[in-house]
Amino acid sequence: MAPFLSDRFGNPSSLYRLGREAQAAVDRARDDVAAVLACRPGEVVFTSGGTESINMALKGVAFAQQLAGVGNRIVSTVVEHHAVLHTLEFLERFGFDIVRVGVDAQGRVDPDAVAAAVDAETVLVNVMLANNEVGAVQPIAEVAEALQRRAETIGRKPPLHADAVQAPGQLPLDVNALGVDLLSISAHKFRGPKGVGALFLRRGAPFLAQQSGGGQERARRAGTENPGGIVGMAVALEIADQQRDAHVRHVRSLRDHFFARVLDEIPGAVRNGPTDDRLANNANVGFAGVDGQLLLEALDAAGIAASSGSACTASSWEPSHVLLAMGADQDAAAGSLRCSFGLENSRDDVNLIVERLREIVPTLRQSHPLTPSVSAPAQ
Repeated sequence: MAPFLSDRFGNPSSLYRLGREAQAAVDRARDDVAAVLACRPGEVVFTSGGTESINMALKGVAFAQQLAGVGNRIVSTVVEHHAVLHTLEFLERFGFDIVRVGVDAQGRVDPDAVAAAVDAETVLVNVMLANNEVGAVQPIAEVAEALQRRAETIGRKPPLHADAVQAPGQLPLDVNALGVDLLSISAHKFRGPKGVGALFLRRGAPFLAQQSGGGQERARRAGTENPGGIVGMAVALEIADQQRDAHVRHVRSLRDHFFARVLDEIPGAVRNGPTDDRLANNANVGFAGVDGQLLLEALDAAGIAASSGSACTASSWEPSHVLLAMGADQDAAAGSLRCSFGLENSRDDVNLIVERLREIVPTLRQSHPLTPSVSAPAQ
């Protein structure tokens, strides 16, 4: 990235030498990203991150299908990231019928339930590849197969989009094996630069560009590309994919050690999310009778960075919609803690977190006990 931040300031859309060099760097990066996704380079669209990729995918397909007179139904799930949830709410204002399929107590969706919600007027199906809060890995390939079977009845298979922002470096991203038509990623989730991402858009998928301008990215995403960020993302994705097995072994050992100690040593602690089919780096636990916001503040004061739900909604703290959808009541969801482990973390870090929790949790239960509230309605 450094050359593009110091002396290679060429615009990739320009014909002069510096511009051609910048475009060549973007093209090489596109090839590298496509290699990891097992797709054609022309099916990779560079964006500013996961949120833009998701917005492009959902709006781009939905409006293209609407204009073509296909229909207005979109099928998704109740545990999606807010980038999906809020985009679907936006589309509802334009007449789209959003069907939100529930999940089981482990946070996983039933592929047959997704397919059953699809009718002849369904324009798009959206299911996240892995959940950002509880780490549940969704059976995307099985969803794609179920949609193919459903197509035999309704006469067509709607495009399938997967929010894969949490997956790079942890799960394979072969879009053909997954059976998806669109897939969103964001560089900052695999140690790349912030503010850059990509959308896999399968050739032939219905799509209406959501940004007008100079026609960059084959007229699918107008605006001058960010060569430095794109190059950085491509390198980070390639490294994350190459080191995936070693990374997964390392963070899984930390996560399992964390679960073993917390569940054994802190009364009332429960595991949130699945035991199997879970992101290796994700640990989510619930502490009955504990105010989650106060817990996070106490951990932060101890030098520990953790979360209760999505990092993207931390400024407006509220009980996790994911845990509520999994059947937890308001109080259980309010006392949740999410820890994500990385390459820099060690067993000593895990032990430090647990020791702080052993001190903080009973203190909060005594000093700030939660008042029981009415359970959340079933979803």
